[in-house]
Amino acid sequence: MNNNSLQPFEFNGSEVRTILVDDEPWFVASDVAKILGYRMASDMTRRLDEEDKGTRSVRTPSGEQQMTVINEPGLYVAVLGSHVEGAKKFKRWVTADVLPAIRKSGSYSVAPQVPQSYAEALRELASSVEARELAEARARELEAPARSWSVLAEAHGDYSVDEAAKMLSRDDRITTGRQRLFGFMESLGWIYRHGSRNRWHAYQAQVDCGRLVQKMSAAFLNTRTGEMENPAPTIRVTAKGLEELHKRILEVQEANHAA
Repeated sequence: MNNNSLQPFEFNGSEVRTILVDDEPWFVASDVAKILGYRMASDMTRRLDEEDKGTRSVRTPSGEQQMTVINEPGLYVAVLGSHVEGAKKFKRWVTADVLPAIRKSGSYSVAPQVPQSYAEALRELASSVEARELAEARARELEAPARSWSVLAEAHGDYSVDEAAKMLSRDDRITTGRQRLFGFMESLGWIYRHGSRNRWHAYQAQVDCGRLVQKMSAAFLNTRTGEMENPAPTIRVTAKGLEELHKRILEVQEANHAA
């Protein structure tokens, strides 16, 4: 059963709205992102598989609206990626109180119906535990590559383009290599080719904003011409640049998939 009427509930003064899709609760992404400390809902949903997020038409007091929503496994992945102190408390509250009530009645109630028998209580408990375990198992599976990427992205320093490509590819959603990454950075307007040897150079704006570093090597003697020459600069990607490339690559992939 689908129910596109929003069912709101409150966590520490913040509203989280849900809808039912095939009898399963989906959460309004912007509400969850706010509680879990994501800057934007898109920063949170970017981590999720396509099947764990979507856009739904929901009924609101001002009429039908399109909203981005996430399912239960998606919510757990979002919790795992959150850095706010209350993330685990939010997860415990959702799994212990809200989800069982929604699954039973189709809406959240602070006073859910009491099982009429011991056997009914056991069945409801088993169903709730099984659903939660399945969703959490899927969340762990989805989070593994994302967490691996997050650890790398939090590193400091700068990296060669080859190293950056390998680090980006630690996210299972991304496949890239040195030459492909050079081409992608060119398409973003980060780098350009210059000089008789057509070597890569970084635009100064990208150096100034901290995404790229351009390192110069010492001049060398060209034995063919007998003249001293300055080698092409070496372009390196900073941790800030890696994070931005990661975001941009996924955005392009999502746009291509939607098309």
